[in-house]
Amino acid sequence: MSKKRREIPVFDQPIIETHCHLDYLTDRPLEETLEQAKGVNIEKVITIAVSPDNLARVRELSQVAPWVYGTQGIHPHDAESYSDDVEAEIRAHARDEKIVAVGEIGLDYFYDNADRDTIEILGEFETTLKRRGVIHSFTSGPGLARYALDQGWCLGFNGITTFNKAENVRDIVRMAPIEQILLETDSPFLTPVPYRGKENAPFYLPFVAEKIAEVKELPLDEVIGKTYANSLRTFFPGE
Repeated sequence: MSKKRREIPVFDQPIIETHCHLDYLTDRPLEETLEQAKGVNIEKVITIAVSPDNLARVRELSQVAPWVYGTQGIHPHDAESYSDDVEAEIRAHARDEKIVAVGEIGLDYFYDNADRDTIEILGEFETTLKRRGVIHSFTSGPGLARYALDQGWCLGFNGITTFNKAENVRDIVRMAPIEQILLETDSPFLTPVPYRGKENAPFYLPFVAEKIAEVKELPLDEVIGKTYANSLRTFFPGE
């Protein structure tokens, strides 16, 4: 008989899900997913574009509820499908009311160390960028972390922080100021403990908040409050 998993904690303070892929979720109807997210006090959800095929879909999803937002961008895995037309589409919609960022973009070498290249590219634009963003699902080393933090970027952390073998990521969580940490799930991927093996979803985000508080040895309400403020500053600067 399998052990019953712990219920998802519900906090009094709201949380913002800064990175998920609603169009990839298959376990339940979207309406049910969003209802469950609301039930654990997720106040806003940002669903992320990754390819030319889902740019329009993300824009559609950003309209399903007032508290769902989207991005426009091409993941490096789909770099070969990038074109002038795709860039024109991203630029045309980057300022849409419900589009809050350009992403998912960047380098994703997976097995090759991309830190040096990332630092060089960020360095080229650091004087011209009006606002900083987030290095999502941060799993790189302390060198890139320090550089990004010094330049005012946020680091996004998700269910990886709960994995047994992810002490390297927890080391970066310890190092990063709470004022520069964002919470995300990257669902349907990277489901946090104790729900590993199930499809991830935005409503598992409270487990990430708990782990960040544990690792940083900070009160949970401080972590939730600070990461909420960080999310507003990064994606909703008018609020």
